[in-house]
Amino acid sequence: MGPGNSCRIDAVLFTGLIVLVSADQETITAKSGQDVTLPCRAPNNNGDIVEWSRTGPRDTFVFVLKNKKPNGDVQDPSFKNRVALQDKDMKDGNVSVILYNVTAADNGTYECRIIEAGTASYALISSITLSVVDPPGE
Repeated sequence: MGPGNSCRIDAVLFTGLIVLVSADQETITAKSGQDVTLPCRAPNNNGDIVEWSRTGPRDTFVFVLKNKKPNGDVQDPSFKNRVALQDKDMKDGNVSVILYNVTAADNGTYECRIIEAGTASYALISSITLSVVDPPGE
């Protein structure tokens, strides 16, 4: 290059999470006191972390699996001893959970996310709206 010529190189660096959205959406209506299954299937049984959360003004962790083991340290106290995997072996990527003894306080939207730590990506797999009603006369 000659003295009057200049070369400009602009570099743009993108960092952050890759977000994949292909969520199944469902509405479940249950009576107070029932047990409810919140369905979620991890594609290809992938995911270092599986997060079940209830969305709202303050998102809360309902159930978290890290490396296929429950992580109760981050679970909201209102869900302690009330949530379990439907299939402890998680066959075919089944990471559905059972929410025991639901009440009106459990109303809301529940989301199942799969997080792959190695790729820093997460995927919203299912979004379930739970509506708990009291039977008439109670």
